[in-house]
Amino acid sequence: MTTNELHLSKGSTANAQYTLDIDPKRAGWAHSSLRIVELPPDGTHLFTTGDSEWIVLPLQGGCTVRTEGQEFQILGRESVFSGVSDFVYVPRDAQAQIASGAGGRFALAGAKCERRLPARYGPAPEVPVEDRGSGTSARQVRNFASAAAFDCDKLIAVEVITPGGNWSSYPPHKHDEHRPGEESELEEIYYFEIDGPNGIGYQRVFPSREGGTDVLAEVRSGDAVLVPDGWHGPSIAQPGHDMYYLNVMAGPGETREWRICFHPDHTVGYR
Repeated sequence: MTTNELHLSKGSTANAQYTLDIDPKRAGWAHSSLRIVELPPDGTHLFTTGDSEWIVLPLQGGCTVRTEGQEFQILGRESVFSGVSDFVYVPRDAQAQIASGAGGRFALAGAKCERRLPARYGPAPEVPVEDRGSGTSARQVRNFASAAAFDCDKLIAVEVITPGGNWSSYPPHKHDEHRPGEESELEEIYYFEIDGPNGIGYQRVFPSREGGTDVLAEVRSGDAVLVPDGWHGPSIAQPGHDMYYLNVMAGPGETREWRICFHPDHTVGYR
C-alpha cells in the first residue's frame, strides 16, 4: 500500500453515517475496524455488529447505548483531553442504538471475532492509567481495553496523551510476527486529535522487512494512520499542542495479547 492509502486524512473515508469509516476491506487487512459517528442534539445511530465485537467510546459528549435488551448510560467527557471516559462493549451478531440528548462524537472500535461475549459497561474509574516514559518521551496511556484490563475476544484498544513537544510510541516497536512469548501479530489503527487550532503531529512507520510499510505522515485532528506491519514510532506532538491518539488493534492469534519488539538500534531507556 502507498503512503496515501495508509495516511487517511480527515474526511477521506467519510460517508452518510460516519465521519471516519475504516473496516478490514478498506484497510486491506483482516481484523481491525474504527468508525467515528457524530450526532446532533437528540440524535440517534443504529448499527449492526455483524461478525465483529465493538466498543462505543465517547470522544466528546455522553450517550445512551441500547443493546441486547439492556440500556447503558455513558457519562462521557467534554473532550479527549479532559480525562478518561466510561464506555460500552457490544458483542458480535447484535444490534445497538446510540442516542445522545446533547449530541457528541463517538468512536466505535471494532475487531472481527469468534466468541460472543455479553454486553457490558466499562466505568471510567476502573480504567488503568499509566504514565509511560520520562522527560521528552513522557506520555499518559489509558488502558481502557488493553488485554489485561478488559475482556474482549480479539479487540485491544488504548488511548495515549502526548504532551506538546514530546515523543511517544518510542522507542520504535513492532508487532507483525507471531513469536510465542515474545511478539504477537496485530494490525493497528492510530486515530489522532490535536489540542488547539491548527495543531499538527507526525507519525513514523518504517519497514521491518523488505518491501514493508514506510510512512512519514503529518497528522491533524481527525486523521488516521494504518499500521499493517513495520516499526512504528515516534509519534511526535507539536510544541504547545498536546496530541491524542486512539490505538485499535487485533490479529489472528489464538491468545489475545499485546507483545511487542523494540527496535534494537534505539535507546531502550526511553520506554
